[in-house]
Amino acid sequence: RVSEGFEERQQQRNIWSYHQSVGLGFYEYFRFCEDIGAKPLPVVAAAVSCQNSGGTWAIGGTGQKGLSMADMKGYIQDILDLIEYANGPVTSPWGAKRAIAGHPKPFHLQYIGIGNEDAQTDQFRDRFKMIYDAVRAKHSEITIIGTVGPAPSGKDYDLGWKFADNLSVPVVDEHFYEKPEWFLDNNNRYDTYRRQNSQVYIGEYASWGNALINALSEAAFMTSLERNGDIVRMASYAPLLANLNHTSWNPNLIYFNNRTMVPTVNYYVQQLFSTNQGDIYFPNKVNFISENAGKDSTLAASCVKDNKTGDIILKIVNVGSRPASAKISLEDLNIREGDASLKILKGDPADKNTFSQPENIIPVSSSVSFAALKNYTAPAYSLSIIRVSTRRH
Repeated sequence: RVSEGFEERQQQRNIWSYHQSVGLGFYEYFRFCEDIGAKPLPVVAAAVSCQNSGGTWAIGGTGQKGLSMADMKGYIQDILDLIEYANGPVTSPWGAKRAIAGHPKPFHLQYIGIGNEDAQTDQFRDRFKMIYDAVRAKHSEITIIGTVGPAPSGKDYDLGWKFADNLSVPVVDEHFYEKPEWFLDNNNRYDTYRRQNSQVYIGEYASWGNALINALSEAAFMTSLERNGDIVRMASYAPLLANLNHTSWNPNLIYFNNRTMVPTVNYYVQQLFSTNQGDIYFPNKVNFISENAGKDSTLAASCVKDNKTGDIILKIVNVGSRPASAKISLEDLNIREGDASLKILKGDPADKNTFSQPENIIPVSSSVSFAALKNYTAPAYSLSIIRVSTRRH
């Protein structure tokens, strides 16, 4: 259901030329997250406008401008009211409004983001700190997520991390849209991040495109996120849905029109990783057999254990044009036999899923013997998900 007054919401076109229907308010967003079993993470402005407000995307913009200090008290109270709306008891002013909308129980909000891709200026830092201090003082149970600019490197990135370090921000939001080669070359990006500093939420990332080569480069990078799960706390892809007849941004995960929808190859990579998660990471369980394996950025792998099921899950990515041989060693995990399932996503690097061929590239399932895992051959341009059941039947 939608909350009352929906028809009175004023639609608008924002500075990015996106049409905003205002059809999804905080109430609908919290209910949506609840329905799909996700944790909500609303992101509020850090009391500054987007620095691109005066750029080529803008409609009458002015560049980054800060809210006047005279208005900051009221703006901060709006943010505190949002948290109370999500979590407050029905006896509180905003908890009562939530109950009237149809949800007496709290939404159990745990995260809130402050700022998004902001240029790291003095006016941003001053206002961010005011919001940050107020939320921490009133709601110590909320994890605050900061921002380190719009790119994975550069001036704003460096200044953003320095500022986050100074304030001990729990988590910072990194964004990057790059070519496939960038994802392959940055597989070790988080290996050297300082563990005692802020954790990372990759709030937006994608390779520029929806072909198999783009999806596999993302898969290779995602193995590094599993390897560095102690610092990469969360990651979310680029936009989820796009209307084929009104696409504001590319790439997206799922395209639709009035009749049907098309999950992209990128979507299936995300699906395979999300349904094959683990909570323990084991290093060096997959070793590629090649003279240049250690330097070949087209090869990547991870090994995790799902403690809920006891399963060992291997993800093996080959973004190269030739099959790759890999030695899988699970003996020291006391796994010498078991049932193994295999899912493979593969094809030609330029292949896509389209409205005329919506299942051109989809995961193919089969079984594999445990003995065959010792020397596994990953097909060219492929992602292999191997799930080994350790439970005896």
